[in-house]
Amino acid sequence: MADTSGKPSVLFVCVHNAGRSQMAAAWLTHLAGDRVDVRSAGSAPGDQVNPAAVRAMAEVGIDISRETPKMLTVDTVRSSDVCITMGCGDACPVFPGKRYLDWKLEDPAGQGIEAVRPIRDRIRTLVEDLIADIAPSPTA
Repeated sequence: MADTSGKPSVLFVCVHNAGRSQMAAAWLTHLAGDRVDVRSAGSAPGDQVNPAAVRAMAEVGIDISRETPKMLTVDTVRSSDVCITMGCGDACPVFPGKRYLDWKLEDPAGQGIEAVRPIRDRIRTLVEDLIADIAPSPTA
């Protein structure tokens, strides 16, 4: 399970690519460093990343303010080893040999920072478990 660089690639997908998938991609990049290739996309991308998600991630020292929602494409899914969906239903194409996970997370759209913090923290836990599974630390 790896691309030509030998690293596993992970794609996070949610509807707007403005909250959950952006936070998950940021956590994975932050926690796994260069051991994993990270992408995120949306089945119906929003105009901007959710300001409450940006603020929640800034509280833990991760800046996602320059990120922009991206459109989910078949090629993006095809080139990923692991596809993690977060409430986008059947919008993500399925290819044989790929690993698919569906993380049940509340949608932070339209919610304030108080509601987004527990979503952010749950995503961190899920990402930590994912890293332990697909890209454990060389010292582990």
